[in-house]
Amino acid sequence: MTRLMNDTFLKAARGEKTDHVPVWYMRQAGRSQPEYREIKEKYSLFEITHQPELCAYVTRLPVEQYNVDAAILYKDIMTPLPALGMEVEIKGGIGPVIDNPIRSLADVEKLGEINPEDDVPYVLDTIKLLTQEQLSVPLIGFSGAPFTLASYMIEGGPSKNYNKTKAFMYTEPKAWFALMEKLADMIITYVKSQIKAGAKAIQIFDSWVGALNVEDYRYFIKPVMNRIFTSLKEEKVPLIMFGVGASHLALEWNDLPLDVVGLDWRLPIQQARGMGVDKTIQGNLDPALLLAPWEVIEEKAKAILDQGMAQDGYIFNLGHGVFPSVKPETLKRLASFIHEYSSSKLSK
Repeated sequence: MTRLMNDTFLKAARGEKTDHVPVWYMRQAGRSQPEYREIKEKYSLFEITHQPELCAYVTRLPVEQYNVDAAILYKDIMTPLPALGMEVEIKGGIGPVIDNPIRSLADVEKLGEINPEDDVPYVLDTIKLLTQEQLSVPLIGFSGAPFTLASYMIEGGPSKNYNKTKAFMYTEPKAWFALMEKLADMIITYVKSQIKAGAKAIQIFDSWVGALNVEDYRYFIKPVMNRIFTSLKEEKVPLIMFGVGASHLALEWNDLPLDVVGLDWRLPIQQARGMGVDKTIQGNLDPALLLAPWEVIEEKAKAILDQGMAQDGYIFNLGHGVFPSVKPETLKRLASFIHEYSSSKLSK
């Protein structure tokens, strides 16, 4: 039995009318919260995500503190990769580092498959704990997308330009498409297990796919994304797409069998609608603005809300994740403003 009460986020994701604009923040759980920093002094990210009680606490904390309309599972996009045979280590100040990067078709063929119940039971236990006992808002599960996961697997860690990844894509197309299919199989299995455990929506993070142009996206990426979303559509939960610096791909995403197009701060909502994005839009306050005076934040949020509310199907979010120096009280005040301002407009 799930404890869902506030389903405003789910309604907006489906393009339905809502009493207020729902809001949640990417990376709302974590580095900007003093309680989280205290936990991090004792435990690593790996240790937190492997302890369902602790991970559930970190996930639900921003819902309680900020009164947001959805929770997003606290974990890392690298979580499922060890099941495939990748040696992943999260290094402080660097990020995920992989000691056995993909270099050939033979490396791709060696990759294993994920069995979520055996490989990531702690993820599923955290979801069950949250959805059955703790949350009164929907829980968003997530996965990295094939290009973004492949970029770490090929580069061996974070990259500024994705040169190795693109070179592999262009010079080893057979290996590239084999890798895309392997990752698609993993993502479909992994995400379906999250939904079965209780996740009410799924966000696919293709954080770094903005490095590709439209033509390459259509050829090297879109077919596998189409396959992933077509398979996940069977689960009948809202599906969200998000990437950074990927405004030029908004129409490509709109074309996929998903429900919500996530925008970063570079593309105004009004412009996206004018281009032909007709699905629910999620976004898109520049997270840097959260360090500005409140009057500036309010003015920018109001402008974004006015564009978003011009038609049904809008979810307020940031254009990327919350970063450590943002004050929790700012996020709480912003969530409150979004609810009040939007309900006053939508009730007219």
